[in-house]
Amino acid sequence: MSERTRQTNGFMLAELIVAMSLFALLLAGLTVSVGGFSAFNRHQWARQQCIAAAMAQLDSVAATGAPIDADECKRLWPRVTVSLERALGEGQWAGLERIDVKAGAQAGSRQVVVELSRYVAPAGQPAEEEGS
Repeated sequence: MSERTRQTNGFMLAELIVAMSLFALLLAGLTVSVGGFSAFNRHQWARQQCIAAAMAQLDSVAATGAPIDADECKRLWPRVTVSLERALGEGQWAGLERIDVKAGAQAGSRQVVVELSRYVAPAGQPAEEEGS
């Protein structure tokens, strides 16, 4: 009877060791996947902030003819750097002004950059209404 008890105890110990190693592997895999999701979320959050900052700059230039003040932009999007360039339209866009906005932010070890452009009426010239 004591032999049978020893075999059962040995078998239980082996099961316990295998179960603990499988649990450790599962836990390690879960940790890696959560880290990946965290990095992905940081990247998406930085991208959304860059898009919001660039769109706000384009909307401001289209509506008022002037970009958002740099201090105000820094207050709204502290981690985003925004640059704005103006160029005259060419070809079918002649007579309009092209506004290029570049917004960038750091997301972990990766740099996120968003570039948006829009054609607007030059500053000081009213936009033509459609249908006239």
